[in-house]
Amino acid sequence: MRLSAKIYSGIIFAFLFAPILVLLIFSFNEAKSLSVFSDFSLKWYKELFHDRNTLESLRNTLVLATAATVISTIMGTCAAVGMNKLRSKWYRAALNTVTDIPMTNPDIITGISLMLMFVFVGRMFGAANSLNFWTLLLAHVTFCTPYVILQVLPKLQQMDKALPEAAMDLGCTPIRAFFKVELPEILPGIITGAIMAFTLSLDDFVISYFTTGNGFETLPIRIYGMTKKTVTPKMYALATIIFFVTLALLLISNFVDNEDSRQLQKEKKKRKAKHYK
Repeated sequence: MRLSAKIYSGIIFAFLFAPILVLLIFSFNEAKSLSVFSDFSLKWYKELFHDRNTLESLRNTLVLATAATVISTIMGTCAAVGMNKLRSKWYRAALNTVTDIPMTNPDIITGISLMLMFVFVGRMFGAANSLNFWTLLLAHVTFCTPYVILQVLPKLQQMDKALPEAAMDLGCTPIRAFFKVELPEILPGIITGAIMAFTLSLDDFVISYFTTGNGFETLPIRIYGMTKKTVTPKMYALATIIFFVTLALLLISNFVDNEDSRQLQKEKKKRKAKHYK
């Protein structure tokens, strides 16, 4: 039974990661062939870093992802704090449902809906170009914020509710109690939510395609344009870099979660030890 489970798991992982492995290998191929590996070379990486349009798209993507992450992290944290303080279970359930909609809704529906809304509002105010960087930023904040809420809200629910009350009893204002007591407790969730928001914004294509305007091209849209022409290993090199950046962010997120879990286990052990004493 165990052997069959291992074989099944191996087949699943091979199916999932074999295309990525092929991409990684052929990004170091010296020849232009996409089927025969001739010799190891960094030729395509050098060409990639000399491609002005691609580097400009990378800069646009990083600026957009950073701005969307900062805004969605602040908004998501504030929303999670507000939702956690609600007393009505029905109101809280309704807000949880509304928060889940952007995550469960297909990207193409979200993209088209936002595009129509931006065009409608733009025409109301007489704007020449309804779609631009700001509409793209608003779209990214829209689908990133629920993921931040999803990471921060459980941390608030795990936190001892007596801590901020004790801080206020000792003379802290509600705002100071939040920054001194609550914020350190939920910081791992905020960091994880920010990493998720940055990763989602970094590689989003569908929503960006419908909400961006002329003159601002993100990296996923640039890659899509490259696939319409002859595919070169330069695109493989670009995809390899994106893969390792995403992998690094995932490892950081897992490390933060593991450290938080260890801290919670230590606190539980201390509480049990005090209880038995």
